[in-house]
Amino acid sequence: MFYFYKYKDKVLFSQKKYNDLHPIDEFQPKKYQGILYYLVDSDPKSNRRSFIISDPSLLFIENEDWSLLKQDNKKYNIPQWLEDKIYSLNVISLNTSYPSWQDMLNPINNKKWRINLVGLGDVGTTLLIGLRLLGGEDILYLGIYGRSPNKVDRLHHELNQIYAPFYNNPYPDIVSIAKDNLFECDMFIFCASAGVPSLDSNVKDVRMFQFQKNSEIISIYAKLARDKGFKGIFAVVSDPVDLLCKVAFLESNKNSNNVLDFNGLAPEQIRGYGLGVMNARARYYAMQSPKTMDYLHDGRAFGPHGEDLIIANSISNYDDKLSLMLTERTIKANLAVRDTGFKPYIAPALSSGSLSILATIREQWHYSATFMGGVFMGSKNRLLYSKGIELERLSLPENLENRIKNTYERLESII
Repeated sequence: MFYFYKYKDKVLFSQKKYNDLHPIDEFQPKKYQGILYYLVDSDPKSNRRSFIISDPSLLFIENEDWSLLKQDNKKYNIPQWLEDKIYSLNVISLNTSYPSWQDMLNPINNKKWRINLVGLGDVGTTLLIGLRLLGGEDILYLGIYGRSPNKVDRLHHELNQIYAPFYNNPYPDIVSIAKDNLFECDMFIFCASAGVPSLDSNVKDVRMFQFQKNSEIISIYAKLARDKGFKGIFAVVSDPVDLLCKVAFLESNKNSNNVLDFNGLAPEQIRGYGLGVMNARARYYAMQSPKTMDYLHDGRAFGPHGEDLIIANSISNYDDKLSLMLTERTIKANLAVRDTGFKPYIAPALSSGSLSILATIREQWHYSATFMGGVFMGSKNRLLYSKGIELERLSLPENLENRIKNTYERLESII
């Protein structure tokens, strides 16, 4: 049974009765042309503030976890008009346990994005070049902040001098910004890092080596985002992206007494950009054998950027042996570049960073890590800015399902 309400000019409904909302009969929402908001009251530590209900089963989920990626073909007894609205992506779930849940009733719709970036090392600089070259239609400006004034000044000069000859292509301006203004934007990109292990080090998993130091840095910016009441996207590019996303979520939602009050960044505001390059590396290796060419049109990547990554050779014709082989080669791609005598940052900055961020702001499907039951995990998804996040849900073969579940539990156990 559903209860229906009118709140301001919006139509809401729920399975639990909300006594403080004005009730209406079913006829009004049935004829309503706008978005319907489905209210739930779930623990914010492990449930999102909002998301797109893309199939009826999402009205009835009890716990959010890895199974959000699994297609549910069960038939649910709901009115046909409501089912039609769900399949046209016009039903949004809202978790009223978040103090800020009403923010989602009036989403901001940008024509061009204002993007600010912190961390002007190899990854941050290469990512900026990608956005400058490709983002002119979508980005109003790129604000940069770094501890070295000379580096900021250099990038301000050099990147603003990138133009194609004889054509008036739009390019986003590069502007220098103060730390205090970092969150006056629609997307904040975190590329700062305490450093990457030297090429002669014996570190096998560079991501985990960076976790502790980078956690301390991202905590500072997550708390600043809370203090500024930031409403945009907090994009994490530094490694390990999925774990740093969780740190940003927890730290931004603690009050001055270090107690979670969920007045900081909502889960759907935080996104991790690391899986794009793993998909790109899997494509690179898949193209080297006819046996793995299926990956190019039917393969998928899941999970973190590094150990515990999952590459599936094909969703419709899954082969566990081929998938494990592709996964292994993709994970070691990082070491293969380091063996050449160079640190690998160009492909991560462009495939995980620039290209995936542009896909996000263009509302296109891409790979990034989003919040699933208290864990940030990478998968194919898209952000419809006026509605929220839609995860791709698939019919999963049992072997692949077990791999996804194991990776999820591994990430859950770390933080």
